Amino acid sequence: MTPNDLNFRHLLYFWAVAKEGSITRAAARLNLSVQTISTQLSLLESQLGRTLFAPQGRSLGLTDAGRIVLGHAEQIFQLADKLRHALAESRNPRPRLAVGLTDTVPKVVAFRLLEGVLRPPLEVRLECSEGHFEYLLGELALNRLDLMLADQPAPQRANLRLQSELLGEAEIDLFATSPLRERYADDFPAQLTGAPILLPARGNPLRNTLDAWLEARNLQPVVVGEFSDSALMKTFARAGLGLFPAPANMRDEIADQYDAQPVGTVAGVRQGWHAISAQRRIPHPALAAIVAASARTRSNLAA
Repeated sequence: MTPNDLNFRHLLYFWAVAKEGSITRAAARLNLSVQTISTQLSLLESQLGRTLFAPQGRSLGLTDAGRIVLGHAEQIFQLADKLRHALAESRNPRPRLAVGLTDTVPKVVAFRLLEGVLRPPLEVRLECSEGHFEYLLGELALNRLDLMLADQPAPQRANLRLQSELLGEAEIDLFATSPLRERYADDFPAQLTGAPILLPARGNPLRNTLDAWLEARNLQPVVVGEFSDSALMKTFARAGLGLFPAPANMRDEIADQYDAQPVGTVAGVRQGWHAISAQRRIPHPALAAIVAASARTRSNLAA
């Protein structure tokens, strides 16, 4: 077999199945039919003369040959991605930094963490996009992102080679507009039972911690709304529809943007911000700068 015999699109299909652990999920990510992925994967195995996958319960696991192919496939796609970026950046003096933000990362926090990369000596061309945690992990694995900012670290999965850095954390306050604050601020948190509250969606790390905090104190507020987007939650709160959690260090911004003030601090509950990136031989220079800047300004991200 020669390099001319290898169909790199087949290699992409193999790579997607290896990452997703399933032909069905790979087909959904690539927007192709299951039959197309299955057929092309069989052709690749026939070309290579090796079986690349073996059933593992409801998923597909890599064989020894599959692990070898995956390692080389990742290098091939990383180099291809670097080539594409190099050609694009040859027309732009600023190097590109693609960052994915989960819906739970407040815009103010993202700004504080990223503003430095637009200034000397880096002066990158920043490209920001938002999405759910799992979606952005997939984009990171496909080399479409250089970095993710999230409120949770990277998952420990054998098919994902990711690394996380804790950039900072903050205490959590419950905020409310003036009428609600006057009603529930006294004797906090005892008055929370029966209070209307807006919370992050179930499964969110902060939501899990808040639920445990409320349960431990036998507090039973009325959950009137659950949101995957923190900005949308605050927009509902601005209308006076409920108390809501947010980092304590954002008090000034929340007062200006949402006309809300702290009702009380959720003692012992903190929210952290993590930088997640793929393990690469040559990391983006901005990643180290963001981590270094967060260390210098950690006091600004902490309550």
